[in-house]
Amino acid sequence: MLYKRLFRPLLFNLSAEKAHHFTFSLLKFTLSIPLMKPLFRSVYQLTSKSLEREVFGIKFPNPVGLAAGFDKDAKLFNELSTLGFGFIEIGTLTPKAQEGNPKPRLFRLKEDRALINRMGFNNEGVKAAVGRLKKRDPQLIIGGNIGKNKVTPNEHAINDYLICFNELFDVVDYFVVNVSSPNTPNLRELQEKEPLKELLNTLKQESSKREKEKPILLKIAPDLTNEQLDDIIEITRETKINGLIATNTTISREGLQTPKTEIDRIGAGGLSGEPLKDRSTEVISYLSKGLGKEFPIIGVGGINSPEDAREKLEAGASLVQVYTGFIYEGPSFVKRINKDLLKHNS
Repeated sequence: MLYKRLFRPLLFNLSAEKAHHFTFSLLKFTLSIPLMKPLFRSVYQLTSKSLEREVFGIKFPNPVGLAAGFDKDAKLFNELSTLGFGFIEIGTLTPKAQEGNPKPRLFRLKEDRALINRMGFNNEGVKAAVGRLKKRDPQLIIGGNIGKNKVTPNEHAINDYLICFNELFDVVDYFVVNVSSPNTPNLRELQEKEPLKELLNTLKQESSKREKEKPILLKIAPDLTNEQLDDIIEITRETKINGLIATNTTISREGLQTPKTEIDRIGAGGLSGEPLKDRSTEVISYLSKGLGKEFPIIGVGGINSPEDAREKLEAGASLVQVYTGFIYEGPSFVKRINKDLLKHNS
């Protein structure tokens, strides 16, 4: 495969964050050339009625989406859609622009087919993203992942989520409440039962004021215990949110092939990629059993092959998202997953 033999080695010679920005620039330039967008679609998209899914009232052309964090600032969603994604999640966005954590803050663990990031919700602020999202392709399904600014204390966090929710309401199809990133100090404390219930109830009430409500999903950490997952199940039922995303990155470093000295040198951050695969699937399975198979769960974490995606769906996910696997596997990855799903549907 051309990507793995030529492009990936070149990109992996750059630092992870530089490679990310270079790829963005290259894709934007390439797809600005006349006829390139239809060419990309003909190469990378797979269309079939059998791939369509209706989940939380939205009709998805296929069940494979791009996870939040890749297009944080909603700068490349139209271009990325030519690579066959059924939906794209932008963000995490915060009310005010913030630089995020000091660089370097994104690291590859090649032996583990993984990444460690401590980006820290770096983004240009929700208003800047809204301006770009007004130019979206109307056929493209966009999720808006929302968070709080680093300087906002947890007792005022609800205001930050409300600002993002109201700003984005007219330009996204569904919302994701991110309280599970390990890279914003004390953010995960918002996963505790009472603060989480209050936050989700407030957003649901805000949505109910609109002519037509939009789905609200909660993204959870893989590091929760079964008792904490039971709390999530209870909160989900009580607040009547529309879905869950399982899971975010992990703070665990168990079972890695990368030498411990390298892991220690990298330091703090959320781990994504292959080492997360089994735990993410376990969480999906546990939630699906607790909430019932019909309850919408988006499965994300460690999808590095079409088989991994199928495993998530069989565990109880309605849709899946990729991020780290997309970086390691390249632009044909989504089509490969969808081909495999079609083969096993037949």
